[in-house]
Amino acid sequence: MAEMGSKGVTAGKIASNVQKKLTRAQEKVLQKLGKADETKDEQFEQCVQNFNKQLTEGTRLQKDLRTYLASVKAMHEASKKLNECLQEVYEPDWPGRDEANKIAENNDLLWMDFHQKLVDQALLTMDTYLGQFPDIKSRIAKRGRKLVDYDSARHHYESLQTAKKKDEAKIAKAEEELVKAQKVFEEMNVDLQEELPSLWNSRVGFYVNTFQSIAGLEENFHKEMSKLHQNLNDVLVSLEKQHGSNTFTVKAQPRKKTKLFSRLRRKKNSDSAPAVGNKSPSPPPDGSPATTPEIRVNHEPEPASGATAGATIPKSPSQSSLPAVVVETFPATVNGTVEGGSGPGRLDLPPGFMFKVQAQHDYTATDTDELQLKAGDVVLVIPFQNPEEQDEGWLMGVKESDWNQHKELEKCRGVFPENFTERVQ
Repeated sequence: MAEMGSKGVTAGKIASNVQKKLTRAQEKVLQKLGKADETKDEQFEQCVQNFNKQLTEGTRLQKDLRTYLASVKAMHEASKKLNECLQEVYEPDWPGRDEANKIAENNDLLWMDFHQKLVDQALLTMDTYLGQFPDIKSRIAKRGRKLVDYDSARHHYESLQTAKKKDEAKIAKAEEELVKAQKVFEEMNVDLQEELPSLWNSRVGFYVNTFQSIAGLEENFHKEMSKLHQNLNDVLVSLEKQHGSNTFTVKAQPRKKTKLFSRLRRKKNSDSAPAVGNKSPSPPPDGSPATTPEIRVNHEPEPASGATAGATIPKSPSQSSLPAVVVETFPATVNGTVEGGSGPGRLDLPPGFMFKVQAQHDYTATDTDELQLKAGDVVLVIPFQNPEEQDEGWLMGVKESDWNQHKELEKCRGVFPENFTERVQ
């Protein structure tokens, strides 16, 4: 009997809930169609909007905080791998090995401590903060349902009162149900009207505490990590001092082409070599142009009309004895493009000057066409006469000190590796 009674209660409760849902659905339809008025509370609706916004912001902050913690974990693993690599390459007989190992251990502990404190002081606090939202969200939804029940009961009571045939018993029962529905709704409404504004205002203090905790933890972490880095730097400086002769040095790019000046000298010697046999050039065949054309300083005037055929006008000694003068100039070129060169008013700089560089490292010349550089030397960069002679990574120039002393490119110019210098002008 007890079991049947229990089943009967359960069945009755289910039926009651089903009836409530049908009544609420009918009431909502009538309200949407405008056939039934709806109780409105604008102040409460504003509180609900604030609640939803606060929940969205909090959820996003929780997600970003978890991403930040995952990044810290990844940085910890990367830092650990890097230190393990240092421990592997640090040979046993090198000074400071024990100190380097100890620094690596402390580095690992510092990352672990930082991550754990972020979890305890930020993530768990965040979880607690968001943990209150589901319950309040459920109560807001329930309050909405109770408001519909209240409106439905009110409309039912009003319809019975305005009916032509009044049934006092039904009116009394409807009034009782209205009072009950109103009481349930108002109890829930009052509680939420107090909690929602308080929850909304609490967000300021929560955000302040959360970000202050993160900032403080980061500050302490970086201070301690900075000390470890300084200690590691000291260990490595000590290692460098004892193995200074093996310091990594800057190297010039290899020159793949034949040395420039050697090639120029071979060409010059070939051009200046005397001809074998008859020193006088052979005359050209009839009707063919001469190999070496005659160069005249002044042209002879045409004979006057009526002059005796075959008569010639004698040249003055000055005219006949003047040598032919040929002036050959080479415009400055950079990769085949003609530049402005030194131009008028730039007599203090070599022809074709382009820009200045300063040596950042010493460079020992390995051939006669290369410049010997000391760190600090200023070099005046000039173009190659033939751009095809230029090797990649090499420039042509003359040291400023040599140019100021000699003013002769042939004696001073040379090639040098570009990566040993830095442009200054």
